Amino acid sequence: MKAEALDLLTAASSRRGCIVFVTVMIARRCFLVLGADSGHRKESSSVRSEEAKALPLDLKVSFNSTSATSLLSGSEIFSSNQMNSSDGDQENLPKLQEELIVAGDENGENSSSDKLAARPLDAKVTINFTGKTSLLPPTVNFWSNQVKSSDGDIRNLHKQQEVHAESIAIVSPPLVDPASTGTSSKSEEHISLTEADRQLMYAKKEISHAPMVSDDSDLYAPLFRNISVFKRSYELMERILKVYIYQDGRRPIFHTPVLKGIYASEGWFMKQMEGNTQFVVKDPNKAHLFYLPYNSRQLEATLYKPGLHSLRPLAIFLKEYVDWISVKYPFWNRTRGADHFLVACHDWGPYETRLHTELSKNTIKALCNADLSEGFIRGKDVSLPETYIKNPKKPLKDLGGKPVSKRSILAFFAGQMHGRVRPVLLSHWQGKDEDMKIYGPLPSRISKKFSYIQHMKSSKFCICPMGYEVNSPRIVEAIYYECVPVIIADNFLLPFDEVLDWSAFSIVVAEEDIPNLKDILLKVSHRKYVSMHENVRRLKRHFLWHPVPIKYDIFHMILHSIWFNRLNQIRVSSVA
Repeated sequence: MKAEALDLLTAASSRRGCIVFVTVMIARRCFLVLGADSGHRKESSSVRSEEAKALPLDLKVSFNSTSATSLLSGSEIFSSNQMNSSDGDQENLPKLQEELIVAGDENGENSSSDKLAARPLDAKVTINFTGKTSLLPPTVNFWSNQVKSSDGDIRNLHKQQEVHAESIAIVSPPLVDPASTGTSSKSEEHISLTEADRQLMYAKKEISHAPMVSDDSDLYAPLFRNISVFKRSYELMERILKVYIYQDGRRPIFHTPVLKGIYASEGWFMKQMEGNTQFVVKDPNKAHLFYLPYNSRQLEATLYKPGLHSLRPLAIFLKEYVDWISVKYPFWNRTRGADHFLVACHDWGPYETRLHTELSKNTIKALCNADLSEGFIRGKDVSLPETYIKNPKKPLKDLGGKPVSKRSILAFFAGQMHGRVRPVLLSHWQGKDEDMKIYGPLPSRISKKFSYIQHMKSSKFCICPMGYEVNSPRIVEAIYYECVPVIIADNFLLPFDEVLDWSAFSIVVAEEDIPNLKDILLKVSHRKYVSMHENVRRLKRHFLWHPVPIKYDIFHMILHSIWFNRLNQIRVSSVA
């Protein structure tokens, strides 16, 4: 089959613009090596360390790109190692063909092919694939047997050339967090400006000069790091932001939201994003962001084989999807995925992206599993709140809790025993202190008299230890029931950390301080607690799913964090 593929490449080389398209598609379909299948949520601790392995075929395209001096300040976190294609001049197109090389990496590592999925160069190229080369199950294969390049690619390249006096710097995420090393390696590449780019530049400038807000009837200032910045950014998002949603991808993995359960956040966002008319555009050339509408829960349910304990097939599937849209459309390649985003609440979300370098390093990932030690990049990625929705028809049921004076329980936790933290919590506090109501699963003899929800509504502090991963739906549950959350999960970046001041309404306890938990809680003065409780009560509106989204609700907060972090990734410079 390999010889046949190379013969096809040779035969196609006579047609200008065809070779890149043919090479990428044949490489993806003919030389894919499937690994073993994947695991269950409770097995993620054992499979999450499995690293992405190579495809045997590596494609290398030489680009004429110039290096740029980093324009970032040392206090901001960004990334490195992002490539740029040539300036889009039509005269360079034959040169790209001449420099196309088919070569195998001696280590078998897919070190560069992910970065070089080529832009379609000929709007009229049509390639008919014959034979069953796809290794994915037919029920979830997301492409058709006929592949066509998108129209207008060369015209778009010419449009980008028209503005050559200035450019926008696309900054890829850091491979190492500068805060942890004291140094950072940042690389930038410059692309010609579009009207959407200019709008982002305008928004970034406006936010940096946000007018001072001292009192706002719509927002409660103590909840925010900087209410002036948030308000101005939110206003500009409402006025400017446009999102294009890829229609590619078959159900149920794509375009099929799950609205019930602990992973409901990704489903509710998908449903409300796809039904939105304010932000969504049909013309991708007007878009500032591109949404990859896949559902990580559906991906797990469709492709995971419980007995094989491997996430590799899930990662391969997502990699092939991104390869497909990067060939079919020009938008991914323009920024190497930096203006694309996905939303995934399943624990395995971070691991499903690892086989595609650009998807892992450049794309904005809104994840419930926002673990800074597992590749989550602060300042680029978004911490997605994990919301447990029991009844999708009544997502606002049972909200609220008792006033401070009637919260008789100091601290409460009940839940399953999984992960590294919960067994330690119970070993120190279960049945050892009347003020600390710490359980495994809530015993029926207790729940019959006083339910789980009643406990949360009656407690001053609700303990929110991590489970298999750093995230937990208890954080949002505590907010719903106006109980101050106590978060125990090292390396967890809290939801909407870009704008919210979590110290105003929660307590974060290091895992090593679990033995001192009661002392830490008792050190919170009554006056301080009353303030924190009021802040939680006011915060609740920002974590609610409404059947139809309303201003400042969780849908808009998630979208704002994606918008805000996209602005955080761009720099403007002048080029000769």
